[in-house]
Amino acid sequence: MVRLARRITQTSKKSFGMYAKAAAMAGEGRDLIHLELGRPFHDTPDHIKEATIAALRRGEVHYSDLQGLPQLREALAAKLRDYNGMDVTAGEIIVTNGLTQASFAAFMALIDDGDEAILLEPYYPQHLGKIEMAGGKAVIAPLDKESGFQIRKDLIEARITPATRMIVLVNPVNPTGRVYSRDELQIVADLAIKHDLVVLSDEVYEHILFDGAEHVSIASLPGMKERTVSMYAFTKAYAMDGWRLGYIAADASLIPGLLKVTATEVTHVNTFIQHGALAAVTGPASALEYMVNDDLKKRDLVVSRLNQMPGVTCARPEGTIYAFPDISGTGLKSQEAADLILEKTGVVVEAGSFYGNLGEGHLRVCFGSESIERIDEAMTRLSSFFNQL
Repeated sequence: MVRLARRITQTSKKSFGMYAKAAAMAGEGRDLIHLELGRPFHDTPDHIKEATIAALRRGEVHYSDLQGLPQLREALAAKLRDYNGMDVTAGEIIVTNGLTQASFAAFMALIDDGDEAILLEPYYPQHLGKIEMAGGKAVIAPLDKESGFQIRKDLIEARITPATRMIVLVNPVNPTGRVYSRDELQIVADLAIKHDLVVLSDEVYEHILFDGAEHVSIASLPGMKERTVSMYAFTKAYAMDGWRLGYIAADASLIPGLLKVTATEVTHVNTFIQHGALAAVTGPASALEYMVNDDLKKRDLVVSRLNQMPGVTCARPEGTIYAFPDISGTGLKSQEAADLILEKTGVVVEAGSFYGNLGEGHLRVCFGSESIERIDEAMTRLSSFFNQL
């Protein structure tokens, strides 16, 4: 048999969680309600589609700028300055095939064999696999679960060693729904500066905020621009998950190294869909506001219903499209509960343990992936399940 590379055979097996189990049941005719997938329910707004179609008809079908269309990068730089408070130029942006490629490029460009990268737990599992594929070691730093998964200096600094190269941040947080405060981000910034670390900041949910929550980009804090790689996507806010569009913002000194990875991997992003991205950034905010308001209604429904179920408590997410209910009062382990819920109710939720040991005793419930009617039905099924335990 052909031998696979060690980066495949000697790294953590990437799991697709409950999605793979649900897919196996798809042919059985079960009425499954998918609350495990972090995908938007809504269609991509029409003005974005029309701009893409127009570009295609104009013949925008050939090779483009390796970093992304200049006019798109100019618009993104303006957005980052106005919304994120970051001092960024168009030359400090690379348009990518989603945030997935952006993070892969960052790990490959910044991690050497043996380097350590700190993940805040509960963590996003894809980041772990990419760290290992780049030759690094993922080091898990738990958040303060008792205070609602807040950042604490001592819990992170205790994991820093001479081999530490990077702290990986997801804000707003998948899976907990937290939005980190400025003070919490300052803790990470102070540690990065003190120990000369890079911060990789995944901000894909930056626009999905509730109850007046404020999104702060860590690169906007003093002394952080030159040591932060910030990553964004059109996936969630503009309902463009299938478009695979994202972008990196980083100091000019880092761009050639990041570009070496992205250009080697895919040359550049599909040309005509970048015109759709330009329409998203420069177009009316009403479509985005409508989708976030719809997510807010779904969040309130899910949180209210979950908190009425025996053995279940659920904090109110400050952002993202996820609730992270605590089910420890039921006596069930996370994976056991997720498997039983799928089998007995046809509702697909993710086990909290999928996001690390600190997620044990929780489920991740995506309230952004279905209509409010289907989510209401899912809550009815879950209520029946927990009441029958």
